[in-house]
Parts: sequence; structure tokens; C-alpha cells
Amino acid sequence: MRTSVNWINAYLSSSTTADEQAQILTGVGFPCESSEKLSGGDYAQEIETTSNRGDCLCHLGLAREIAAASGRTIVLPSSASVCATEAASSAISVTNHEPLRCPRYTARVIRGVTVAPSPPWLQERLIAIGQIPRNNVVDCTNFVLFEYGQPSHVFDLAKLTGAVIHVRASREGETFLPLGEGAKSITLDAGILVIADGERPVALAGVKGGAATAVTDATTDIVIEAAAFDPVAVRKTSRALRISSDSSYRFERGVHPAEVDEAAQRLVALILETAGGSLLSGSVAAGPSVPAALTVMLRLERLIAIAGYPLEPREVMQILTVLGFSPVLASATITCTIPSRRIDVTREIDLIEEVVRLAGLDRIPQHDVVSIRPVGRQFAVEAVRTAKNALAGLGFVETVSPTLVSERAAAPFLPREFVALRVADERTMGEPILRPSLLCSLLQSLKVNRDRGSQNVRLFEHATTFWLEGKTHHEKRTLALVASDSSPPESLYRLVRGSIEALARELRGTHASCEVQITSPCTVCTSAGSGLHPAGTLLIDGKAVGVLGLISSTAQHAFGLEGSVAAAELDWTLLAESYPPTPRAETLANSPLLDRDLSIVVGDDVTWSQIESTIRSAQLPFFESIEFVGNWRGKQLGATRRSTTVRLCFRAADRTLRREEVEPQLARLTELLAKDLKAELRS
Repeated sequence: MRTSVNWINAYLSSSTTADEQAQILTGVGFPCESSEKLSGGDYAQEIETTSNRGDCLCHLGLAREIAAASGRTIVLPSSASVCATEAASSAISVTNHEPLRCPRYTARVIRGVTVAPSPPWLQERLIAIGQIPRNNVVDCTNFVLFEYGQPSHVFDLAKLTGAVIHVRASREGETFLPLGEGAKSITLDAGILVIADGERPVALAGVKGGAATAVTDATTDIVIEAAAFDPVAVRKTSRALRISSDSSYRFERGVHPAEVDEAAQRLVALILETAGGSLLSGSVAAGPSVPAALTVMLRLERLIAIAGYPLEPREVMQILTVLGFSPVLASATITCTIPSRRIDVTREIDLIEEVVRLAGLDRIPQHDVVSIRPVGRQFAVEAVRTAKNALAGLGFVETVSPTLVSERAAAPFLPREFVALRVADERTMGEPILRPSLLCSLLQSLKVNRDRGSQNVRLFEHATTFWLEGKTHHEKRTLALVASDSSPPESLYRLVRGSIEALARELRGTHASCEVQITSPCTVCTSAGSGLHPAGTLLIDGKAVGVLGLISSTAQHAFGLEGSVAAAELDWTLLAESYPPTPRAETLANSPLLDRDLSIVVGDDVTWSQIESTIRSAQLPFFESIEFVGNWRGKQLGATRRSTTVRLCFRAADRTLRREEVEPQLARLTELLAKDLKAELRS
């Protein structure tokens, strides 16, 4: 905010220099970013304010901070005015149709004003902060805006059709011409909060006044608007119409309904002083009752404990008094009545922050030795790190993608019994759905990489998915992988499955088993929709933890992808429930390993798990392990058969094993495979 040093000094019991103001405000949390010397000995300073301190977007608010931090007192401006016998309600009526978006609207009427240039002192104040003087009436509204932080507006009473004001929602197709040189008429959508007369909108509530009822040199009777508007409503109007103003900037940070009248009375007094006229008695107000002031208790013992240094009650009381908290001390407890402008103060800790901030943050003691307590191993964190390192070692790249996706991206991964969770916010644009599966995001990232020429892509992400089942809102932490290159679909499938198997052994131990059941319906992850085809349930150590498959043509079309893509999604809680794995000690072998490759021809309906379980069930002597080598297909085998090669490992515990001892076992195994799986030994 741009401030005038002389303007702030007008509200202090003793003046300060520009440097002193900058130093004090910086010390209490409002840094001075720049200082510029003006003619006449004044200085303009740019003061940074936080979004929760709308009360300091004005000179009086910053003066209050300086006074509380420096031991000065505040000198409030005069708001005295004399009223005529005629009541304001006889000249204007107000109807508030939107009490939630406009908790208080007031109108005051002054007759017989003379619109002319403002007096020099008023023009100097506005010019010092970069404003352009217009006329005495408009300049007074701007002056009060930067004095109290209360936006206001003035209408020409004669231009208000029907002498009525309606606070209402706009109707579809209504037009509005805002104030300002070169402004163009805009067409309003339905639902925008506007101020209207008997026929049309005359102002955008909290954002901008209209040219149709603007004050001109011919104006004699005026209506003064002072109101409070919902910050969200003002922000929506400003963003939707791309119109912003000093008023909307303040309303978006919160103006309390109880603050309206004091600033309005000050504005009336200034207009009567600079433009003359006769004030009609009373004001016409509409809206709910003004909320009662909040009372908060502050314990001195608690204050000192958090501050870390002693504070005298007298000093605390002085700070709270200057800030306007009306403190009352009784039995080491201070009762504070929170002024309505301080919408950021609602709890005891907020009062403690105010006292410590203004007493001086530099008084907080600094300890050379900081006591810490070592924290034990965080297995939940270690598990995530282990999984990410394992996948990175396998060539996968981690992605961090937005949680929101489009309806088209979410549809393939949302089973019929589930409903997508939608975010009702205009800022989501075309992506309002909370993703039901991480594959939605990974496929979008894959598409971007493909479009940029990367064909060999392996991606993974660890994040949360969302969906609605009936009326129950679900959130689940999942881990998803996608892989795509020029390899055949079968190779991509094996790549992802092998990666998951390696991941399972990192998280559960080298003994972990991984199995895929194609025919079993998966209820573990929501991605068991039409997005994967075929979709197989992933079982690790016999427990379903996720789903694995190839991306279906439906999903590929939704993302504009071509070629094969293998993917998997796992329930992270189930996958990592056994982390850290329990080590298993095994005696190291003293004899060499003997391995034999075996190639068998089987039908395509025979799965690897069937082959593995059949071989293990044979309980061959000296048998130690089995490894998958590869598959081969050819015209010689036919369209529905394949050759699968496995590597069998044998070992004798006490001696070197001879091939002659293994050959009979292989012959017996070949007979068993032929019997159970109709397998033939490939010649």
C-alpha cells in the first residue's frame, strides 16, 4: 500500500519521521519496500501488508500500529455533522435481496451539494499516494477509503430510477457501463451481485460504480452507499468480469458490517465540509443484525510462557488499549473486546501474537543450545523412499501431477458403481474431477512425452485417489506405473509385472511372491474399470493389492495414445503393510549350482503360475529354484500355442551334483507337465 508520512502523522499524538515510520512498521510485520520524497516535505512509502490484515490497508490502521509499538496515542478524525428534519427514508428506499452476500447495506442522503474541485489539503493527500483528484464529492470517498479502509460510493439521486436501491443478483443479459474513461458496456451473466435502481444495475457490488448514476457538476442531491460485501462474492465478480479496483481489493480481504457506520459518518462530515448541502436525518439500512463483538480472554501466565520473556501487565494493557481491544485486567487475566475491524483475531493465541509483535520480536531470547529429542525410524517414510528408489533403479521416472483431471480422462478408470468427485470452482476450468486413479494423470504425462518424441517411457506416481460410493467419500493412497516402448504388448506386460515383483521383494523381503489372476474381479483399486483390458488382480503373498494389465483401446482413445501401454495400480497401504521386511537367515551353499533349461509347448491359456506350481508340486530331489527365460511363437506351433522356456536350478548340499543325477528328474517332470498341462517337450 502506498502511504503518506504526513497523513499518518495526522492521527498520532506526536509526529514521526519517514525513517521512523518505516523502521517501526517493518519491526511489527509491515515491511517498508520503498520511500520517495515529495514536494512540501512529505514522503510517500510503499508498505507491504499481509492478506489477513485488511484493517491496515489504510492510514488510520497503520497509525494505530505505530502508536501501539512506540507508546503514542491515536487521534481520531472528527465525524460531527448536523442533520435536517427530513428523514433519509423519505428520499430513498433500500431492499436487500441477498443478505448472505451483503450482510449490511446503508444509504445516506445529502441535498444541495455543490460539486467543485476539492480544497488543496484534500488534493495534496490524494496526490501523495498516487490518486488523481476528480471533484470534492468523489475525492471524499477516496479519502475515506484510504483513511478508514472502508470503500463507499456516491450516486446522483436524480439518476436513480424510482429513488430505490435493490441489492440483488443480476439477470441474464443485463448490461452495465462501468465508470472510467474509455470504459465499454458489458453484458452480465445471471447471478452476479449488483446494486440496481428500479430498472437496471447501477453498480457492481464492491467492485465498480456505474456511469449512468455518476456524480457530475450538475449533481445537487446525492446518495452515499456504505456497505459490507462477502469477500468471495466480490472476488468472483472481479475475476469473472476482469474488473478490479481499490474497493474490491479491500472487500476481498474482509470488511466487517460493524465498521460501516463509523466510516460513513466520517464521509458525510467531509462532504458537508467540502461540498456543503444538508444531511437528511438517519440512514436507510438493510441486512441482518450486526454480530455482537467477540470477547477473548488472555492469561498473562500463558503470554509470558509463549513469549519466553517477562512482560509487565502495564505494558500489555497499553498495547491492547492502543490497538482498540478495550482490555480489562482481573486476577492475572485480561478480558478483551475484539474491535470489529480485527477479523483476524479470534483466539487467545492471536492476542498473544499481537502483544509479542508490538512489544518487539527482537526481545524474544535466543538460546545458544537447542534441546532436541531424536526421533525413531519413520517406517512409513522409509517405505515410500524405498519404493521410489527401487522403481528409479528399474528405469522408471517419478511424476508429480495435478490432482484434478477432465471428465474424459477420469471416465475409463471409474467403475459404474462409483461416482466421480467434482470440485465446484470456476478456477478448475475443464478439469473439475478429483482423479479416481493415478493412471489418469500418468497417461496424460505419457501423451506429453510421446508428443515430444520420447517413445521409451516409464513413469510412476505415488499419490491419493478419490471417488464417491453411494454417499461415502473415499480417499486412497496408491502407487501406479505405466510403461510404453516399441516392444510387443507381452514384453511390456512382463516388464511391469517384473518391476512390481522386484518392488514387492524390496518392501516385503526376498521371499515375497507375486501372482496375477486374470479371471478374478479386482475390487482393490478403482482402476479396474474399462481402462485396463485385460485387467488382472495382483496378489502379493496371496493377498490382492492391486491391478495389472494393458491400457484398453477405450482409454487410449480418450488420451489420444497409439501403441501398447502396460500399467498397474496398487493399494499402497496393503503393499507396504509388512514394511520393514523381516530378514530370513539362510545357510550359504558350499556346492555349485547346476541349471538346466527346459522348453515346453503349451496352449496360450496356460499361465506362468500354472507352470510354476506344477513344477514345484513335483518335489524333485535337489530342486532349488525356477526362473522364466522367455516365450516363443511361430507358425510351426499354430496360432493358439507357444513355447515357454524355463531354467531349473538344482544343488546338492554336501557335494557337487552330476548331470546324470538330474536327467531322470527332468524326464519325470516332462511326464507330469504333459499330464497336467498337456505340455509337449519342444525338440
